[in-house]
Amino acid sequence: MKILVTGAAGFIGSTLSHRLLARGDEVIGLDNLNDYYDVNLKKARLDRLTTHSNFTFVKGDLEDRTCVESLFAKEKPNKVVNLAAQAGVRYSIENPHAYIDANIVGFMNILEGCRHHDVEHLVYASSSSVYGANTNMPFSVHHNVDHPVSLYAATKKANELMAHTYSHLYDMPTTGLRFFTVYGPWGRPDMALFLFTKSILEGKPIKVFNYGNHRRDFTYIDDIVEGVIRTLDHNAPRNPDWDGAHSDPASSKSPYRIYNIGSNRPIELMRYIEVLEDALGKKAEKELLPLQPGDVPDTYADVDALVADVDYRPSTSLEEGIGNFVAWYREFYKV
Repeated sequence: MKILVTGAAGFIGSTLSHRLLARGDEVIGLDNLNDYYDVNLKKARLDRLTTHSNFTFVKGDLEDRTCVESLFAKEKPNKVVNLAAQAGVRYSIENPHAYIDANIVGFMNILEGCRHHDVEHLVYASSSSVYGANTNMPFSVHHNVDHPVSLYAATKKANELMAHTYSHLYDMPTTGLRFFTVYGPWGRPDMALFLFTKSILEGKPIKVFNYGNHRRDFTYIDDIVEGVIRTLDHNAPRNPDWDGAHSDPASSKSPYRIYNIGSNRPIELMRYIEVLEDALGKKAEKELLPLQPGDVPDTYADVDALVADVDYRPSTSLEEGIGNFVAWYREFYKV
């Protein structure tokens, strides 16, 4: 197939593109290479892709309507995986307009491109952040998610609503994937594992929010990508039993699905740090801080729907995943 992957220079997008190319797909990668974090890391990810004859890179912004329209018209992808977005919960408090531009306007352009060019299936990144103030664990796609606690989460919830509208109006299969705390080699420098590793190796204290009382459903990158590919190959089906009087938020009479992608094993933050210390062979100096605005104390994914529909089963242990990240970090940064 010919697959458009937006955010192809990103953490998940670049790893997904590798997997798609390895199985013989043609990948069109779109990314704007913005400076939200180190552009050199994004370019290094791209360098690993551009050696493939079946990979084409296009530099552009999702919110650039002309760019997106011309890309769809020229390339005519069979399927689309939309991973490009302005990420980060805390940054959404500092720079809210960036989230509206990329995550709302940009997603609108993707929906229109899919609609007008007969794309077979749109898979897009949502987030565990949509669960917001919900405290019913584990988080299920059948739960209500109407109380986000960050603008980032609100934009991801909006994406799910927008996608359903297009599935309903235009019979367009869409699948939203709520990712749970992704980590691993080639990860984002603004995320905890990267920040912790850098600080520990430099002998600096690490910032441990909520006084270390977080629990996170840390999910290794390869498990995330496996879930993305399985859903991409399984076009969102209709739910013939869907009932508007007792509506299920995760499905519809239209070709629409929402899934969690998580490890289904919440880990205490302090345990996460211990495993990292063991992998680095060095103890961390911890600066204990209160819960940050927009953060939630715990995440825990119920993945039953994904197991039932595509037989998704995450398999990477925390020790293996963190070990792989540390090995990559030491090699990439020569430390």
